[in-house]
Amino acid sequence: MPTRFSPTKYTLQSQFTGNIYQDSGWMLDAPGEDKPALIRAIYENKQLHLKGAEAGLYTFADWLPLKRTLQGSSAPITYKSTGLAAALGLSNLWITFSGYWPEIGAGMTTCSFKETEAYSVCGRMSPDQQQVLVVASAGNTARAFAKVCSDNNIPLLLCVPQDYISALWFDKPLNPCVKLAVTASGSDYFDAIHLSNMATQCEGFLAEGGAKNVARRDGMGTTVLSAVTTIGRIPDYYFQAVGSGTGAIAAWEANLRLIEDGRFGSNKMKLMVSQNAPFLPIYDAWKANSRAMLPYDDDLAREHVMEIAAKVLSNRKPPYPIIGGLYDAMKDAGGDVLKATNAEARSAKELFLEKEGIDIYAASAIAAASLINAVNDGTVDKDALIMLNITGAGEERFKREHNLHYLQPSLHFDISPSQEIVNAKLSGLKW
Repeated sequence: MPTRFSPTKYTLQSQFTGNIYQDSGWMLDAPGEDKPALIRAIYENKQLHLKGAEAGLYTFADWLPLKRTLQGSSAPITYKSTGLAAALGLSNLWITFSGYWPEIGAGMTTCSFKETEAYSVCGRMSPDQQQVLVVASAGNTARAFAKVCSDNNIPLLLCVPQDYISALWFDKPLNPCVKLAVTASGSDYFDAIHLSNMATQCEGFLAEGGAKNVARRDGMGTTVLSAVTTIGRIPDYYFQAVGSGTGAIAAWEANLRLIEDGRFGSNKMKLMVSQNAPFLPIYDAWKANSRAMLPYDDDLAREHVMEIAAKVLSNRKPPYPIIGGLYDAMKDAGGDVLKATNAEARSAKELFLEKEGIDIYAASAIAAASLINAVNDGTVDKDALIMLNITGAGEERFKREHNLHYLQPSLHFDISPSQEIVNAKLSGLKW
């Protein structure tokens, strides 16, 4: 960890008007603009200078919107594949690994790249922030924010579906500054988001912001920064599984900054993003060449979410249509939205374990399965420079090596509680 840190210098730009704004501290939308659009951080440092491995994620601090650094972070690790590459006949496959694998230097103890978001978002918060941060999650994001906030004494309210709380495991008991509210059994990620939105209407609670938070996107973009600074140039293809698509937006934005840097090439990676069939809202919209999301019956969506192995990919309202969102990223960078089944993901997971030597998450297995399919059907050139973003891995190993502690709910809610009930229950919590 650096012994000295100066807040990063940056401004914020609307992707609709191009207007530039100073960050008021927690800006999520361009002020005074009525068309939904993401804002993007414009950093004073146009070239990226790494701070060193000892800085953890903050080695990329030049391109993170930080007011402070926090303890305990790890950066994604990129390495050239031999085992999986040979199995697929690929000559230039690079794996960017976020998870737990000490032998290669990967030290994310929540085993997910969501740590990149949490350390960046919480680093954007002022140290004297008094409000309670509110985060909705289907599991991995909640675990990452819980770890970071617990270790750094940041008040946090997590909103998670009841059926997903088995994902909230930790290697030590959490600081009581972290509290969990759950939506009833049978609810999904969309219901947790709805609860979090109501929580942020209560006095003293702060919306984390999801894809609208530049710190979340730029934290996720460190996967691409890891890859490019390790490889020495921008890849031709980028493979990742998506639920919201925020990671792919982040990859595109990082790519644009790296082009401006001038040292790593001028190409845009083709974004090869994938979903877990039969839950395919982004896939369906993209294949219809539609900026708008297509209608998706709530009950059918919940049924599909129950079927998929990668529950973390179950966002029904992704930042796909918004200006500067996934639709625009895909149109600008090129690429495609792919799909893979649970069975294909299981096969990919087994192959990855056999050839690379570590277990991977279901979402990572969807990305790996999509890569396998793309190779088999000739979509990608076998000599192309390919980045495979393994967004979570090493959990099975981590659980074997550690005693686990599970976060228990402080509050229970129905699938669609009233604002009055949310107000009443939250007012009774003490941080």
